[in-house]
Amino acid sequence: MKVLILGSGVIGVTSAYYLARAGHDVTVVDRQPEPALETSFANAGEVSPGYSSPWAGPGVPVKAVKWLLMKHGPLVIRPKLDPVMWVWLLKMLRNCTSARYAVNKSRMIPIAEYSRDCLRDLRRDIGIQYDDRAQGTLQLFRYQAQLDGTAEDIAVLKQYGVPFEVLSREGCIAVEPALGGVKEKFVGGLRLPQDETGDCHMFTQSLAKHAQALGVRFMFNTGIDRIVTEGARVSGVATSAGLLQADAYVLALGSWSSRLVAPLGISLPVYPVKGYSLTVPIKDASGAPESTVMDESYKVAITRLGDRIRVGGTAEISGFSDKLYDARRATLDHSLTDLFPRGGDLAKATFWSGLRPMTPDGPPVIGPTQYANLHLNTGHGTLGWTMSCGSGRVLADMLSGKKPEIDVSALTVDRYNHRFG
Repeated sequence: MKVLILGSGVIGVTSAYYLARAGHDVTVVDRQPEPALETSFANAGEVSPGYSSPWAGPGVPVKAVKWLLMKHGPLVIRPKLDPVMWVWLLKMLRNCTSARYAVNKSRMIPIAEYSRDCLRDLRRDIGIQYDDRAQGTLQLFRYQAQLDGTAEDIAVLKQYGVPFEVLSREGCIAVEPALGGVKEKFVGGLRLPQDETGDCHMFTQSLAKHAQALGVRFMFNTGIDRIVTEGARVSGVATSAGLLQADAYVLALGSWSSRLVAPLGISLPVYPVKGYSLTVPIKDASGAPESTVMDESYKVAITRLGDRIRVGGTAEISGFSDKLYDARRATLDHSLTDLFPRGGDLAKATFWSGLRPMTPDGPPVIGPTQYANLHLNTGHGTLGWTMSCGSGRVLADMLSGKKPEIDVSALTVDRYNHRFG
């Protein structure tokens, strides 16, 4: 088939690669001049299937009030006269129960683990390099109450056979030696040894070249205006380069996806939640993290990427604004310097923000719509990098008429609309 993919972030490019590998004629359209310049550009760098958890969980409403009052809190809400924002927040609150948290996490872990396995296959098959490491993720707890509250997460990890280690302070230092200098600042951690790290931007740009070698055409600097339909099918996409037509269409525009399909009568529960990151040159390798350390108190991930440290965090609900706020940088600065004071050169850091395409319950939206030739691959939230390869592979199988290797029936837009109405 001739397939048109809207979006050249990590989700769009992995979809293009797997579709081309399956023999399809693929074109990717994006307004940017090259791949991965928006949400995929400078994320936290984690490939963390074991850490694939919904943000909506038991106790979150109470914690949210506390976070909003913290100087370095992980949550910021900038209220707007936008009913979509408030409806999304209410839907998220509906999912803040133990039962729904367990169900939603159980839907996220399989696609995340499958994706990690697909990523490993890519490294073996095409030798792709992206400052990758396979040394696990350490969720670091500053307080005993945090460590004691991991029972529900551990239960789901056990259910799906995800390896984990509950570590004492000394155990944390054994896997992350640089923490030895600040051992009084934490009590222990939860380590997921099969998680990986890597530069999503570097990966996406490299995979785009491999996709081009398979025949994929990229149309950059091309604005996407609207999807044109005839009856129950998409007949084309109106762009700044004219009307583009194909046999099948894949929407992988992250947070912008819901706006594009709303005129078609598709209610897509995806809303932007802004995240921030710092990219910091390593000053002292012995004082830098070995892999990813997740500072649980501030919800900040500190990841080693080659000769750099990536510090990512904050959930800011402020619509589609990409404005950078100094207060958000101060939170990232604080977490890094508090745990790895010798590691990075903050004077040379680069500050960035991106819009995470979040669903209210956590799992992404993958698969068909009410239009026979329109498919979705969006809503991955903070886990687009983690879930990208698996999502692209699953979508390619669907469009090729093959049964995906894992069950993703719970991730379709129909299932979402049935749940949320």
